[in-house]
Amino acid sequence: MGEETLVAMPLAPHVHLPPHHLASPPDPTAAKHRSNDPADCGEEKDVYYARKMMQGVVLRPPAHLPQPEAPPGLARAASTPASNAHDDDDQDAPPHHFDRSASANSSVAADVASIGRFLRDRRDVLSSAITRRISSLKEPTTAAPPTDTTFHGGVQEIHLPNVKVTVRLKEAIAADAAEDSSFSHIKGRLSFFSRAGCRDCAAVRAFLRHSALPYVEINLDVFPEREPDLASRAGAAARVPQIFLNEKLLGGLVVLNSLRNSGEFDRRVRELAGRRCPDAAPRVPVYGFDAVEDEGEEEDGMVGIVRVLRHRLPIQDRFARVKLVKNCFSGADMVDGVVNHLECSRKKAVEIGKELARKHFIHHVFRENDFEDGAQNLYRFLEHDPAVPKYHNFRGSTNDGEPRPAAAVGQRMTKIMVAILEAYASDDRRRIDYARVAASEEFRRYANLARDLQRVDVFALPAGERLPFFLNLHNAMAIHAVIRNGGQPSVAGVVDRRSFFSDFQYVVGGYPYSLTTIKNGILRANRRQPYTIIRPFGNADKRLELTERQVNPLVHFALCNATRSSPTVRFFSTQGVEPELRHAAREFLLDGGVEIDIETRTVHLTRIIKWYSADFGQDRDILRWILNYLDPTKAGLLTHILNDGGPISIAYQDYDWSLNA
Repeated sequence: MGEETLVAMPLAPHVHLPPHHLASPPDPTAAKHRSNDPADCGEEKDVYYARKMMQGVVLRPPAHLPQPEAPPGLARAASTPASNAHDDDDQDAPPHHFDRSASANSSVAADVASIGRFLRDRRDVLSSAITRRISSLKEPTTAAPPTDTTFHGGVQEIHLPNVKVTVRLKEAIAADAAEDSSFSHIKGRLSFFSRAGCRDCAAVRAFLRHSALPYVEINLDVFPEREPDLASRAGAAARVPQIFLNEKLLGGLVVLNSLRNSGEFDRRVRELAGRRCPDAAPRVPVYGFDAVEDEGEEEDGMVGIVRVLRHRLPIQDRFARVKLVKNCFSGADMVDGVVNHLECSRKKAVEIGKELARKHFIHHVFRENDFEDGAQNLYRFLEHDPAVPKYHNFRGSTNDGEPRPAAAVGQRMTKIMVAILEAYASDDRRRIDYARVAASEEFRRYANLARDLQRVDVFALPAGERLPFFLNLHNAMAIHAVIRNGGQPSVAGVVDRRSFFSDFQYVVGGYPYSLTTIKNGILRANRRQPYTIIRPFGNADKRLELTERQVNPLVHFALCNATRSSPTVRFFSTQGVEPELRHAAREFLLDGGVEIDIETRTVHLTRIIKWYSADFGQDRDILRWILNYLDPTKAGLLTHILNDGGPISIAYQDYDWSLNA
C-alpha cells in the first residue's frame, strides 16, 4: 500500500489534455466503473499511474494518510464527498465554486505568538544550561560561610577557577558620578588670572581640572590689556594667580589650599552653583575682540617713500642670468623715482635705497647685495617674492610698522606658545589638542604676532640669544604647520615628509626659513639634511652669519616635529638655555630613548641618533656621550659592557611618525 501512494500530483485544478494527446479515447461509461486499484485493472503499477496521468486524473493519497492542501492564499475548489466521487468522470461539468484554503483562515498573529513562546522557551533552557555550567565550575568549599546580604563596600568579587570577575554595584557608580559631577552645572563663574610658566598658576590649573570644575583662565601674557583689570580688583601689587568666584576675590594658591583643607572651598563653590554670574565679574576673553597688538602701532619712517615707489616704479618681468625674474625693478629705476619724489641727489637716493633694503622693504632678486644703482641690478618688494604663498606669517601685504627688536618679538611669541601648551596640551606635553588650539584666541594672537617677524633684524641678536630664538621658532612653526596642514599624515620615512619640513615657511628678517632651514642650516651649522647632498645655505647666503659655530648634539632632543617619537614640545629661556637643553636630553633618553639588553649586549637607541650620527661620532663615542644623561642603573649597565672588552651591538628603534595629538 505504501508504494502505491508514492506518486501523487500536487493539488490543483483538474488538468484536461486535448484528445490528440491520449493513446486511446476514454470510454465514458467504462470510466464510471473503473477501479483505482492497479491490481484490479490487471496492469503494472507504473503503467497504471502513467495512464492516469495522461488522462488528467488527480491521484490522491489513501484516506488514512494526510491529504495535501494548497498554500495559504491559493484558491481551491469547494468539494463534497459526492462531488469528489465524480471528479474523474465529469470533465465537462461547469466550474466549481472556489474559496480560500483551510490554512489561509489561520491567524498570522497566532503564528507570531507561537514563535514568541518558542523563543522564550529556548532562552530559558539556554539560561538554565549556562547557570548550571557556571555552578559546576565553582571551587568546592568545606563549609559554607554564613550569608551576609549586607553590602559593606563598593566592589564585590566572585571567584572562579582561573577567572576573576569584578562587579561594581550601581550604587557605587552613582555615588562616584555624583561626586565627579557635583560642580558640573554651576551657574556662576570661577575665573583666575595667570601667567605663562608660573608654577603656582599650574598648581591651580591642575586642581581645577582634577576637580572637574569649569573655569575661565585669563593669561596676562596672552591678554596684557587685562592687567589694569586685575590691578583694580586685587591691588597693584597683586601677583598671579588670583582666583575669583563670580565678582568676589578668593585669593591666591595659599588661600586656595587653606580653603580646601578646611572644606570651605566646596561650600563656597556650592553657593556659586545657585547664583548667576553678575556683570561685575571679570570678563571672559572673547575671540577676536581683545586684540590690542595693532592699536597705536607706530609706522616705519620710510613707509611714505615706499608707498610712492610702489605706485611709480615700473615693476615687470625681466631676464637675468638666462632666467626670467618676475615682478622686479632695476636699481636705476628706483634711484630715478627717489630723486624725482624728494628732489635729491642720486647719492642721497642710493643711501635711501640701502636703508629700504636694510629694513627689508626690498631685496635683491638673488639676495646678493643690499642696494646698488644700475640697470643690471634687479630688486623686488618683499610682497612680490614668488615664495610668498609659502610664507605662513605673511597675509597679503608687508607689515609696514616699525620693526620691533627680534628678541622682544621672540619672547612674546614664546610666552603665548607656553600658554597654549598649558591650556591645550597634556600635562606631560606628549599630546596636543590641535583642533582646540586652532580655534583659540591664543593662537589667533600668535598668528598676528608672527607677522612682526617679516622685517625684524635677526642679525642684531647677540650670539647667546640666537640659539633659544631659533629653537623656539622651530617648535612654534611645527605646531603652526600641523594646524595649517590640517594634521600631519603618518608616512613611512624622512624622505616622504620632506614637503612638511621644507614647504611650510616663515619670512623672518626678509629671508625664508623652513623647519629644515632652521634645524640643518642654523642649529647644525649648515650641515646636510639626511639623505640629501646639498647644504641649506650657499656660500653667498647672508644667513650663514646666523649659523652656530659648531654642532651641539643636545639640540636634537630639543626640537619637536609633532610626531610621537620626537622629543616633547618645549620652549627655552634666554638665560638658562644650556641647562634646559641638558634636561631635555636626559628626559628624552630616560623615557625610552635608550634601552640596554645586558644578556645580548645590545643597546637600543632612538633612530634620531642614527639619522644624525655625524653629530654624535662613532658607535662607542655615542655610547660614552650618552652615559652623561642616563640614570645610575642604566649608566652602570652601559659602563659594564663598555669596559669589559666584549663586543657591543647597537640597534635602532622604530620611529612612530603618527601625530602627537
